[in-house]
Amino acid sequence: MKVLLLSRYGPLGASSRVRFLQYLPYFSSQGIDMAVKPLFSDAYVQALYSGNSKWKEVVKGYFYRLFLLFTARKYDLVIIEKELFPFMPALAERFLRIIRVPYLVDYDDAIFHNYDRHKNPVVRRLLGKKIDTVMRLSSAVTVGNSYLAERANKAGAIKAEIIPTVIDAERYQCQREATPEVITVGWIGTPQTSRYLKPLLPVFESLQKKYSVRFVAIGANANDFVGTPVEAWPWTEITEVSSIQQLDIGIMPLTDSPWERGKCGYKLIQYMACAIPVVASPVGVNCEIVREGENGMLAGSIDEWSSALDAMLKAGPERLEEMGRVGRKSVDDWYSLNRQKSRFLEVMRESLKGSLS
Repeated sequence: MKVLLLSRYGPLGASSRVRFLQYLPYFSSQGIDMAVKPLFSDAYVQALYSGNSKWKEVVKGYFYRLFLLFTARKYDLVIIEKELFPFMPALAERFLRIIRVPYLVDYDDAIFHNYDRHKNPVVRRLLGKKIDTVMRLSSAVTVGNSYLAERANKAGAIKAEIIPTVIDAERYQCQREATPEVITVGWIGTPQTSRYLKPLLPVFESLQKKYSVRFVAIGANANDFVGTPVEAWPWTEITEVSSIQQLDIGIMPLTDSPWERGKCGYKLIQYMACAIPVVASPVGVNCEIVREGENGMLAGSIDEWSSALDAMLKAGPERLEEMGRVGRKSVDDWYSLNRQKSRFLEVMRESLKGSLS
């Protein structure tokens, strides 16, 4: 099977890396000839995170993708990450349908809210139903959680399959100290998402007065946390796992809004893969990943976050280790590459069969 993967990003983009690129060796071993063509380059991602101009990369990406559309008939199947051209109508997806090239489209975020909840009424009017159209015209939709699957079904998708965001369990192992002198509470993300930590800064300050604890943010911009209890650690793909392994408790605060309900809990899965207990906001798929009191705790309000982190810091190393083991088992059972790779491949094959029937 020849497949054209039209991802959003290259290796530096987390969504493309975990939703597609880590599957490539397996797909190749199963006889899938996959050409990977990202819309946005790594240079775009670097500019995005550093706040520099990225328009040159955007223009290059759009023109190259337009060219690729005219090569689509060389492939048996096209896989699209989210959409072909952000903030443009679904004309390219309609083109694939017209030339009878089946496509599978994947979502790990509620990007339809970029349009149907946009502050500009013109965008809402012109593009509010765009993603519904992309879903409806596809041969299959893969999604990371039930919130996204519900939207796909309402849009009239032929098939909507939940494939959770996963990790390669062989890369993630527990290497924490049994009884650390200082407990490390950590978060991992990007400079764009570190804003979720800001409401918790007073909680961190209060806890540091009671416990020997430090708070770290892997991938955050250090300038955003000057004068706060949070230490910003740099992120690279090479050091990602080793940085997480230095944590004793992993956190995932979110606001409860439609966009956040579409998130797939990837950082929780990363923590749990390293046998690290977690505290998370009870938003969307977090409520499925976190089993209260077994592999972590859920915390909504600021007071709940304070209580949950206080309880974790009091728990002691044996209790944290026990919760970590439960979390790791959850990853092995469902949130691992080995568990999901054959399911993803089967959806691809069914997409092709459906287009031929």
